[in-house]
Amino acid sequence: MLASKLYSPTLREIPADAEIASHQYMLKAGMIRKNGGGLYSFLPLGRRVELKIEAIVREEMNNIGAQEIMMPIMQPAEIWHESGRWNAYGPEMFKLEDRHGNHFCLGPTHEELITTLVRNELRSYKQMPVTLWQMQNKYRDEIRPRFGLMRSREFVMKDAYSFDVDEEGLHKSYQDEYDAYTRIFTRCGLNFKPVEADSGQIGGNHTHEFMALAQAGEAEIVSCSKCDYAADIEKAVPQAIEMPAEDAKDVELIETPNCSTIEDLAQFLHIPVEKTIKAVAFTIDGEKTVLCMVRGDHEVNDVAVQNFVGGNVIEPATEDELKAHGLQPGYMSPMGADKPDNETFFVLVDPSAMNVPNGVTGANKAGYHYQNVNPSRDFKDVTVTTIRNMVAGDKCPHCGAPIEIVRGIEVGQVFELGTKYSEALHATFLDQNGKAKPYVMGCYGIGVTRTIAAAIEQFHDEHGIMWPVAIAPFEVAIVPVSSKDQDQVRIAGDLYQALQAAKADVLLDDRNERAGVKFNDADLIGYPVRVTVGKKSAAEGTVEIKIRRTGEQEVVPIDQAVARVQEILADLRSKNM
Repeated sequence: MLASKLYSPTLREIPADAEIASHQYMLKAGMIRKNGGGLYSFLPLGRRVELKIEAIVREEMNNIGAQEIMMPIMQPAEIWHESGRWNAYGPEMFKLEDRHGNHFCLGPTHEELITTLVRNELRSYKQMPVTLWQMQNKYRDEIRPRFGLMRSREFVMKDAYSFDVDEEGLHKSYQDEYDAYTRIFTRCGLNFKPVEADSGQIGGNHTHEFMALAQAGEAEIVSCSKCDYAADIEKAVPQAIEMPAEDAKDVELIETPNCSTIEDLAQFLHIPVEKTIKAVAFTIDGEKTVLCMVRGDHEVNDVAVQNFVGGNVIEPATEDELKAHGLQPGYMSPMGADKPDNETFFVLVDPSAMNVPNGVTGANKAGYHYQNVNPSRDFKDVTVTTIRNMVAGDKCPHCGAPIEIVRGIEVGQVFELGTKYSEALHATFLDQNGKAKPYVMGCYGIGVTRTIAAAIEQFHDEHGIMWPVAIAPFEVAIVPVSSKDQDQVRIAGDLYQALQAAKADVLLDDRNERAGVKFNDADLIGYPVRVTVGKKSAAEGTVEIKIRRTGEQEVVPIDQAVARVQEILADLRSKNM
């Protein structure tokens, strides 16, 4: 490719709404352009990266015998009603109506469609196992699209669906996909970790997320410092923390002016935060109010709360919802709350909060708290269950070593769905005895466009992107210092043709620009290898080769340049760099 022909409108300034490196550099390097909130067009350089990731995915899917299909983006509402997810999926689903009054959605995922697609034709155990997959745009109405490709309304996903006759077959299909994902993300050059996760809206009992480790990641990951245990913080289950025993004192009502936060309260009373008991309240589906009590230095795991209580949409409770149950915002606790005899109000207390001796908690009266509270004695009619997030230093549930909290970007997830969808959608096959049984299913997704963002978050510096060679838009950039020097132009052109003949993915920067502009663009866009043709090239018969990731530079004879570039590329590929 000639740079003079490449549509790559680079920017000199970073747009004000671009907050993280991947968003900033993809805009600045002319890889994407924003068309609206969470909507982006891919320009040639960005599209080349996307296609290279898709090629890796396609090759690995072929290797495990998965078969590629293509399903429509628009899905009829009927199949979502049949599965029970039309209302359950939540406000992220784009819903639309055609001119005839028929209802549809823009697919956020395809479990319903794939199940109804095969249920009338995948009829015998002899036809299974089978895994079908697609590369498809997906749509989710994010409440706050942000961070470019990390959280957008339209994105490219690879999604696969396995159909087996029993759980044993599902476990094998799951492991095949798990292993394929490990190879895919390794080949893409990512530093990643598979972690145990919550299945969320997709469902199923067993799932792993593949997390690209990056500070900009929105997910928190619990990782053991000793063994290989890792889990999404929403899935990780902490152990109760014991505190030194104290003689129980009598409860006292104390005045605590302007102490509506745990930090204010601890400072006012001159006590450690661990001696306070925090209250957080949620509403689920607008019908159930849940008061959650955790130790003051802990945070509530809202996924654990939702899984325990049930329901689809969990949100912070409103002031009116709190006061309807006798709860005073900023000063809440179960003590003095109105707990009706029905299924609309729940009080959940984390075991670590139950162990706080002579603690402090809200009195449901503005400006007042109770001190010397011993929850096991003073909290009445409550449910004790683990609802807190793990924190650094908690014990690993597998080996007991301290855990650490790291951040990650979810780039893939694998689910064992079981018979959730096949039963709901009446999708069955005939087993060896002629008996109808539901398919045992798995679901497997990769965020292709999110993988692009994850790679940039992991590999960039102050100058721009440092692509892993396998997914770089071009592997090599040849830069003649002066496009007016005919010797430089000739040498660069000869090297360009030779590298093309050697099957290298190469770009020649033939633009009539200053050398500094060319070098800056090469670093910004992130070509793994740069070959510079300068004044000494004609006089001394040498060129300079620079590796973007490491910054290493070397001068080589022109007649050895092609072979040396090939060696460098092979070395980078072998190291997945």
